[in-house]
Amino acid sequence: MKTLLKIIGIIIVLILIYAVIAVLAFSKDYHYEKSVVINAPQEKVWTYTGNLKGYNQWDPFSKADKNIVITYSGEGDKLGDSYHWKGDKNVGEGEQSITELIPNQKMATKLHFIEPFEGYAKANIVLTREGNGTRVTWMIDNELNSMMKIMKPMMDNNMDKMFGQGLDNLKKLAEK
Repeated sequence: MKTLLKIIGIIIVLILIYAVIAVLAFSKDYHYEKSVVINAPQEKVWTYTGNLKGYNQWDPFSKADKNIVITYSGEGDKLGDSYHWKGDKNVGEGEQSITELIPNQKMATKLHFIEPFEGYAKANIVLTREGNGTRVTWMIDNELNSMMKIMKPMMDNNMDKMFGQGLDNLKKLAEK
């Protein structure tokens, strides 16, 4: 019994040490990006990446709840256009609005997460020619609070999975 308590105590101490190191060592600035090359011209890829309605055809986050409710403000393809989503605990509630558009090259958006936690982030989708295809780079930037710093390795893993899934979905759509 004493050995078990010692092991549990050591595990708790290690977790606390990791938490302190994470809070002190990890930057509050968080950036994640992932790219894929799609065998289609930029103009075709842009139909799915240059507007919010096209984006929601491949975005894996909104697909996590089949009953999600999405409401658009505007057509989804002009500065200031936005959409509001409300879903289950997997997707929460929030808004995404277009802050910059460079046709066939870049769509920048601002995300406002309302539930399950309040937060803001900036996202970019950048298209560049690569051979006969198009490189799509999807990026997100936000600030991490102390709890999020502790969870950063899990966040990186989740972002890698979700961005990978989204870019695979986009590749399938654009290469049809």
